[in-house]
Amino acid sequence: MDDLGRDTNDPEVEPVKQRLVKQRLVKHVLTRIRRFLPMNMEDQDEEWSSNANEAIQISIVQPGAESPKAISTFHPQFTYSVFGDEERIFGYQGLAIKLRFAAHDLYPHVSVSSNAEFKTVGDTKATDVVAVLEEHLPSYAFRKSSSFKARIQKGASADTFNPPGQLIESYSSKGRNFEIWCGELTDASVRLLLERMQIFIAFFIEGGTALDLDDQEWTLARWRVFFVYEKLTSPPTPTTSAYSIVGYSTSYRFLTYQPTSPSAKTEPFIFPPPPLPISSLPCRARISQFLILPPHQSHSHGTHLYAAMIRTFLADAACTEITVEDPNEAFDDLRDYCDHARLRANGTLAQITLRTDLDPKATAKRVGVRVPSAKLLDKPLLRALRLQNKLAPRQFDRLVELHLLSQIPAHNRQAGTARLTQRAKATDEGDRAYYYWRLLVKQRIYKKNKDVLMQLDRAERIDKVEEALGEQGGDYERLLRGMEGKGDGDGEVGVRRERGKRKVVDDDEDADEDEDGGDDREAKRTRMDEG
Repeated sequence: MDDLGRDTNDPEVEPVKQRLVKQRLVKHVLTRIRRFLPMNMEDQDEEWSSNANEAIQISIVQPGAESPKAISTFHPQFTYSVFGDEERIFGYQGLAIKLRFAAHDLYPHVSVSSNAEFKTVGDTKATDVVAVLEEHLPSYAFRKSSSFKARIQKGASADTFNPPGQLIESYSSKGRNFEIWCGELTDASVRLLLERMQIFIAFFIEGGTALDLDDQEWTLARWRVFFVYEKLTSPPTPTTSAYSIVGYSTSYRFLTYQPTSPSAKTEPFIFPPPPLPISSLPCRARISQFLILPPHQSHSHGTHLYAAMIRTFLADAACTEITVEDPNEAFDDLRDYCDHARLRANGTLAQITLRTDLDPKATAKRVGVRVPSAKLLDKPLLRALRLQNKLAPRQFDRLVELHLLSQIPAHNRQAGTARLTQRAKATDEGDRAYYYWRLLVKQRIYKKNKDVLMQLDRAERIDKVEEALGEQGGDYERLLRGMEGKGDGDGEVGVRRERGKRKVVDDDEDADEDEDGGDDREAKRTRMDEG
């Protein structure tokens, strides 16, 4: 009998039997051939591709008993700006990329190892990891490991090291001591330290861009760098520095034009004009990169760093306003917590109140009636307080709204619009306050997004503003709950983000430079309905 259950003596079975034998032979030959053929690209990528975030190991090291000892080890959060959008490295099995930095001066070293490397086939070859990293690290980071080991163990100038710049603040946390130092990029020691840590921008600040450290001196003078260091009272060895890096931030002086009054005395123009230091010119201080390294996150170092920066800007007579370049959500929260605490502590918020005794006709829901913001709030006082605290209009508006919401009883806020059927005629003062608060926030949302909203029909426009109000109100409630608890953070994800928290509200701080000054004029052209 054959495999088909037929009699092998049957003459009709013979051709079928031959075909079966041939199929088996072909299958066997193809199996043997595949062993010598290259894999398809998908299988090849899977076998020879490494996750860049996992392959890279970052260590902060100090002298050890016989070799450098890591005091903290962590992985990057992002590598797409270094190794591509997929954050993968092709051509290795068991790939390990070790980036070690001296704890005090961040002297770097890179070592790359793997269990196997892909042999070049045509144009397909392994990624040159060293060549890629050379674009982000100084050349001496690629010297022999023995050289790095000797430098760390011998503690070259480590015992006399001080962070660059000037000490501006000291603080203690959980029995450990920390210091914040500040310097300008015109200082060679500041540039050297920043050069060594620029790769952290790519690894931890989404969308961040490294600074051009070879720029002209007058441009470098616009940059200030703030460093956070832990300071040991008793270093473990004589060659160990007392300092180890915790984080850093940069700020940029954005020059602003300050018009003189008509009565100002004019001076004769001298050409060429006398040199003026950048630090003496009116400017906005714009916070750019902001990073607390992962091992030190969630220990309030971001709060201390941000507060120290704000105090520095407030003490600078040339600084007129403090802004932030494209903050991410974590930094937004840190900023809101810190600014709110500062304005509460210095008495600013105590001066801001929302009137609830207006004539209901002032906010009647009919055509031609606008939000009477100038009657609900003391606009001249708000402007004076904003300038005094050097806050950008958008940030100050948010803090005012947050403060006013916190003054409304929780049961009025939690009821939503269910208690607002009487609007301004409500007998409960909390209901009237919540009604007026909603009008003010909706007015701001409408003004900031007027060009986009006017492209929609009226019904959809009202729905969009109402949706944005709901999101904004929910975000404020979340912040208020946080303030009742710990109320601090690190904001360490740095500076750029795809915005998710404020989908409708335009967050461009520079665009609303004079917003509060022209609020009443704009209100005369803007009608806001409750929706």
